[in-house]
Amino acid sequence: MKGRSPNPEEKQWMDAICQYGCIVCRNEMGLVTPCEPHHIEGKTKAGAHLLTIPLCWGHHRSGLNTTECVSRHPYKTEFEKRYGKEMDLLEQMRELEWQKE
Repeated sequence: MKGRSPNPEEKQWMDAICQYGCIVCRNEMGLVTPCEPHHIEGKTKAGAHLLTIPLCWGHHRSGLNTTECVSRHPYKTEFEKRYGKEMDLLEQMRELEWQKE
């Protein structure tokens, strides 16, 4: 999916959240795992890069839907059923970042 390049504020946010590792691995197993930003509402809207949560490859786009792991793509409904709404996970990340300051 094409999108616009992040501005400095958006880049700072995405870099910061990825320091925490995958939010699902963190919540479910207490692990800090390598991750990538998942764009909740795509990559083209203004501020889209601020609406991101950190997900590992398995929870982001592996295509898995097993008892061990549900991937956000393409299983959004199952992902949110198991791990929580994306906007709630975003709010959790915002709270973690505010606590850090």
